[in-house]
Amino acid sequence: MKKWLLPLLCALCLFQAYSASAADEDTYDQDTIVRDATRFFGKTTEGLGKIIEKAFREHGRPNAYIEGEEASGAIGVGLRYGDGVLKFKKGGNEKVYWTGPSIGFDLGGNASKVFVLVYHLPSASKIFQRFPGVDGSFYYVGGAGINYQQSGDIILAPIRLGVGLRAGASVGYMHYTRKKTWNPF
Repeated sequence: MKKWLLPLLCALCLFQAYSASAADEDTYDQDTIVRDATRFFGKTTEGLGKIIEKAFREHGRPNAYIEGEEASGAIGVGLRYGDGVLKFKKGGNEKVYWTGPSIGFDLGGNASKVFVLVYHLPSASKIFQRFPGVDGSFYYVGGAGINYQQSGDIILAPIRLGVGLRAGASVGYMHYTRKKTWNPF
């Protein structure tokens, strides 16, 4: 083996270890998210733990999350309105609002607490855009679910625990804004 190869490999390993630890400092681990989501929802359920585990398995560690509330309803065409607080691992909070239309085989209404896992968000200002998504839900008095919204590299994974009477599947988008608006478009 060449004499220069071993020091180069050691330096590469140290760089990768440093990069991984720096990334860990900017992202939330699964235990922290489960604890924060349980505190936010006010209860722990086996379903909530499984939903968070699924999100971590599919997308890794989020660098932010949103705690909020929303209301929605649909008769084929639906509307959703919500608001919450975006929280980064490194600190800093930002108030966010969201609205969005949907269309599909969807009927009913529900009110939910929402805990949104946020992946690859470089700064708070980048959340203020439209995120397309597909939603499927079934609420009969209470229910929990997750869906994904993506724009570029940014992925949002809203986890909803809510009450209402609603069933269906739809496509649409969520428009995240700095100010509250009733216009879903």
